[in-house]
Amino acid sequence: MSAESWKVRVTKDHLVFSAAHFITFNGNICERIHGHNWRVAAEVEGPLDENYYVFDFIALRDGLQKIVNELDHRVLLPTKHHSIKVVANEREVEATFEERRWVFPAEDCILLPVENTTAELIARWIAHRFLDQLTAEQTAGMQALTLEVEENFGQWGSVRIEVE
Repeated sequence: MSAESWKVRVTKDHLVFSAAHFITFNGNICERIHGHNWRVAAEVEGPLDENYYVFDFIALRDGLQKIVNELDHRVLLPTKHHSIKVVANEREVEATFEERRWVFPAEDCILLPVENTTAELIARWIAHRFLDQLTAEQTAGMQALTLEVEENFGQWGSVRIEVE
């Protein structure tokens, strides 16, 4: 007898958010601020439940849509970066890197607890946000969640989280 494993995957034309960011790399190189139309896809692995589902497609789609909507038309800033300093108050957010300085209206920013706003780390943040909004009943039997973020056509960053 052969072993079987099950997965469901969701990506939709509306699981897209437009957001600006900048990253640092190779030590002290800092990109100019720029934007992408980021696309999100998710895959859930696990056994079939009593309905013969791994996970409800609608719950997966709607849960991701809620997070995508929060990110849409925002500036994504990392709060755990070793060289980018982010200071926020109720009116504005100031980000600095070496001699560079940006000031944004607070309502236009999403402060992400990540080291850099790369596709990989944005994918991890979205995945954990998604898992945090699920009930114990929804995660029962879930073995893994893979979350992918496409920053440009054909360029994906992803994370696979094993669910306990």
